[in-house]
Amino acid sequence: MVAERFLITGALGCIGAWIVKTLVDEGAEPVVFDRAADPRRLRLVMGDAALSHVQFVTGDITDLAALEAALDAHAINRVIHLAALQVPFCRADPPRGALVNVVGTVNVFEAVARRRDRIPRVVYASSAAVYDAADAGADGSVAHGASGHPATLYGVYKQANEGTARVYWRDAGVASIGLRPYIVYGVGRDQGMTSAPTRAMLAAVRGQSFHIPFGGRADFHYAADVARTFVACARSGYAGAEIFNLSGSLATMAELVAAIEAVAPEARGLLTFAPEALPFPQEYDAAPLSDVIGHLPHTPLAEAVAETVGRFRQLAHGSLALEP
Repeated sequence: MVAERFLITGALGCIGAWIVKTLVDEGAEPVVFDRAADPRRLRLVMGDAALSHVQFVTGDITDLAALEAALDAHAINRVIHLAALQVPFCRADPPRGALVNVVGTVNVFEAVARRRDRIPRVVYASSAAVYDAADAGADGSVAHGASGHPATLYGVYKQANEGTARVYWRDAGVASIGLRPYIVYGVGRDQGMTSAPTRAMLAAVRGQSFHIPFGGRADFHYAADVARTFVACARSGYAGAEIFNLSGSLATMAELVAAIEAVAPEARGLLTFAPEALPFPQEYDAAPLSDVIGHLPHTPLAEAVAETVGRFRQLAHGSLALEP
């Protein structure tokens, strides 16, 4: 059997850090391909000893030649593509957002198409941002395969990537799985529109007040579960080009705050939230994904919040600087 050789683009972000941790915990030595050079989030989730098993390649996803060189130098046969600019950065600089999020994704598919004999598929991060709240059914949920009408440039770029994946399957035989996370939370989640719940957990540990700028009911995805899902998809035998929703813990913001206060009672009264929900559907049908990878990883909300708060406490008492 050929040994697995994983390359993760954008692995210095939150989901990427947890994917790297998942692989290292299994004994793998993943390759990180990222324009940034600061492994701060990796240290937050896995520590320096585990970090020694990670190989780093500094490269820009908009540079096809650099990506191809990394794939070949490390004999990569599993690709997980996460590199992207998030909502606020796409809004601030749309051309740069399109270059990174759209052209960068085309580069990944093109590089894999040229190595299809070695790399069986691309697993990539799409987003629930391809949907608008109006795309949900009467019960507030989005069915698998439902058409989306994104309301942000970030969502438009992600939808374009889903189309790119379908065309590369049809024209070049590159199999792919796209995953659409929504509100991802866990240690390392410190950027982007939906990072506020995690930053509230950090504030609770610090004994600081914090206001979450949205409320309502939503699907919360624990970063560790999302990471395990990406890895399982990369190892699947799936052939085709499909995009799957993710499901997590469906909860109101009041329930999330209560879960934080249950493990950090000193934070009671310090955490507040706005009444308005984000302009996305509340719930997503992820059942078809189980046909591809079997059991879907899921940590109950209370347990995942307790793990996150516990890790923040460990970090607060150590020498490693916590997130801002």
